[in-house]
Amino acid sequence: MKFLDRFSLLHEKEEYSNVITAIEQGVVFKGTNLWILIFAIFIASLGLNVNSTAVIIGAMLVSPLMGPIMGLGLAMGINDFKLLKKSANNFAFAVSICLITSTFYFYISPLNEAHSEILARTSPNIYDVLIAFFGGLAGILATSSKLKGNVIPGVAIATALMPPLCTAGYGLASGNLSFFSGALYLFFINTVFIALSTFLTVRFLKFPNKEFINVTTKKKVHNWMGLIVLITLVPSIYFGYEFTKEIKFKSQANVFISEEVKTNDNFIISKNIDYKNKLIELVIGGKKIDSLKIIELNKDLNKYNLINSKLIIKEGFSLSNELNSKETSPSDLLLKEYQDKITLDQEFNLKNEAVFKQIQVLFPEVKSFVMTKGNLLKKDTTEKLYLCIIELDPKKQSVFSTEKFKNWISTLYDKKTIKFIIQ
Repeated sequence: MKFLDRFSLLHEKEEYSNVITAIEQGVVFKGTNLWILIFAIFIASLGLNVNSTAVIIGAMLVSPLMGPIMGLGLAMGINDFKLLKKSANNFAFAVSICLITSTFYFYISPLNEAHSEILARTSPNIYDVLIAFFGGLAGILATSSKLKGNVIPGVAIATALMPPLCTAGYGLASGNLSFFSGALYLFFINTVFIALSTFLTVRFLKFPNKEFINVTTKKKVHNWMGLIVLITLVPSIYFGYEFTKEIKFKSQANVFISEEVKTNDNFIISKNIDYKNKLIELVIGGKKIDSLKIIELNKDLNKYNLINSKLIIKEGFSLSNELNSKETSPSDLLLKEYQDKITLDQEFNLKNEAVFKQIQVLFPEVKSFVMTKGNLLKKDTTEKLYLCIIELDPKKQSVFSTEKFKNWISTLYDKKTIKFIIQ
């Protein structure tokens, strides 16, 4: 019994009237609350525009959008139709203000590239449903407890109401209906499941009813709720299934590249794994892979559950059209000659090994390093080229100084014509 008592909510439960008052105060948008909402919209839009995670998190903490959503769940839970109407009206008003303000910002902004922070909010799935639901449970439990702690800010960050709305504004401003619909669907998921978790918790904690309604009306309300939840849930399950398949495809493709394509004689300059078109496109340097080997590699894709996929390999130090050609040409022969020369140049290789040891100390963000020599082939001329390729640790790349590294390498090798490829 003592163990089960640890899970009891009775000892810390706040007075019902205090909880209802606290939620009601956050429902209305006027005066200070409205201006805070507008400022939060601009902060989130700026963060999305410059791809700054820290700024977007700040906007989530400032945003008061959670108020009317919890108000909807509370109102349905205690049969308070006056609060339900007020919450719905203020929710619609807040959404309108968010869309108008963010659309206006992105319309006048000179920066119009869709960065990763925007793209991350255009493809919602079942995992977003679970985040919204459990986030909503944490939020209403914290509000209903005397020990508030710092749960509400955490819920605001986890459920992320403001960024999807601003991303929808970006979609409207840029005329991208796919971005608009995807971001709005994510916001709708968060709204529905935060409200649902609030409703269920209010019922579980036995909040007193404001009004008593007959069984028929109660059943009708619950049916409408169930329908809205179902309509929101079903597409997310499909998108979640596709998301899982994409992750598995990319994982298997990386294993295939590591085990079958990448050897001691070559290295990957760049790769593109396209799940939608079932395509793996690689640009490699080092020893050339002949056409027969590429055909064999395509057959081996099935061993890695990459059925109906296609592998395309492009050769060369650069992405120039001359080097991408698979036919034998003078430029191919020149490239091969230089590759053979690099293999025999032991002194240069030894220097590279020594440099990499220094890199591990001075630039711990770098996972791998390649420095090689070759020819930059143009239509009329051939220029000497040094190629430096590095791969960064994703967890540390935010602190990596590109300019500092480039200057250091250029000074160390005493070469100005170095082409850098940073992965």
